[in-house]
Amino acid sequence: MNILLLQPAMAASAIGGDNVSLFEPLALEYLAAGIPAEHDIRIVDLRIDPHLDRILASFEPQVVGVTGYTVHVNPVKTLCERVKTWRPDVLTVVGGHHATVWPQDLASPCIDLVVRGEGIGPFREIVSRLEKGLSYEGIKGACHKIGGRLLTTEPAPIADLDSVPMPARHLTSSYRGKYFSEWMRPLASIRTSKGCPHRCNFCAQWKLSDGRYLRRSPESVVEELAGIQEPCVFFADDESLYDTARMRRLAELIREVGIKKRYFLYARSETIVRAPELLELWRAVGLERVFIGLEFFRECDLEYVHKGSTVADNERAIAILKTLGIEIYASFMVRPEFTRDDFEAFRRYVRSLKLSFATFSVLTPLPGTDLYDEVKDQIVDHNYDHVDFVHTLLPTALPPREFYAECARLYERSLPLSSRLSLLRKIPLRDLPALQAKGSRFRRRLREAHLDQ
Repeated sequence: MNILLLQPAMAASAIGGDNVSLFEPLALEYLAAGIPAEHDIRIVDLRIDPHLDRILASFEPQVVGVTGYTVHVNPVKTLCERVKTWRPDVLTVVGGHHATVWPQDLASPCIDLVVRGEGIGPFREIVSRLEKGLSYEGIKGACHKIGGRLLTTEPAPIADLDSVPMPARHLTSSYRGKYFSEWMRPLASIRTSKGCPHRCNFCAQWKLSDGRYLRRSPESVVEELAGIQEPCVFFADDESLYDTARMRRLAELIREVGIKKRYFLYARSETIVRAPELLELWRAVGLERVFIGLEFFRECDLEYVHKGSTVADNERAIAILKTLGIEIYASFMVRPEFTRDDFEAFRRYVRSLKLSFATFSVLTPLPGTDLYDEVKDQIVDHNYDHVDFVHTLLPTALPPREFYAECARLYERSLPLSSRLSLLRKIPLRDLPALQAKGSRFRRRLREAHLDQ
């Protein structure tokens, strides 16, 4: 049986995302790894290779699986419509984050099945039943339609991460040189944990794991790392360093085995403050960059989103990372309620930190989050194409044109020139023109975002 797995691109009106960084479709690689070898499987990354019609004609799949976040809902539906137009009897299956938290949005005539939760087991069972001509009823995590109505099920149970097969990276071999994050390229991704022990109200990840923090063994992670060809590796975890004993053992194993990579991972500020010696150990084995969600510059804003960290934690974490020579990928948020004075204070604060890199997303009420439940009646933009963390979905205190202009100024005026120049030295000269052009396009689109709404 021919099985086609699709990684969608965002809609044209979405901003940022794929233009800023591009990570491998790890979810699809895991999905493919769970399918028996007798089937012919292809992964197509439509962000890189958009020629779906040609692919359908040459590969002739019997099953098409698509994944996606909330921002991909409309593109996913369009892809499934194109598949059904090409051949109505192809089985279309949709999974991913949005399918898990809000499956009813995918109750479309062009979508046959919606998978909630970890998709490896349900998708394998779907393929098996299709092959045998059996009904899809009773598959845990698989929602099917009866009489045009989507019958939802509980998400598939979360598997022990060490029992999950290694992702089928060979199926993305033709794309692998194009995955990157800024200057880190080519960049592979690896998942070493799932879930988060914290309860930020803007995030649903902790809900998807039933509030648990699941971990792979260090031995399993090292085995996978040893097979990765790329020089740079991104840890696609919600919080990589939370279990300090596990991460200490993992770093020691990496050193013992002699794996030489450049690592990029996510860590919370209070984790860094609690275990600076762990960061020092990781720096010695190749940690080059840390994504740190600083979010806001005021305690009241951090408390509003239930972040669980403080401004003091953030500042101490920055000092630790700077001392160790670890590049900081600082992530901040803008509240729609911000006034001109708030934006000016924000810029001054970020500038005082002397960061070389920072991003500023708009606080977004994602479906499935506590924040969404709190403010859903205030949402003024219901277009999923705009759930890109750049467009605001909520009313702004400033006129929209001014709000987005202030967001653009955060990028233009929050980083000292000396810090930016130190960052540019890390980037190969051949890549500078393209990165600068992308940055200019992003800021221009940001200033024009009010026209989309």
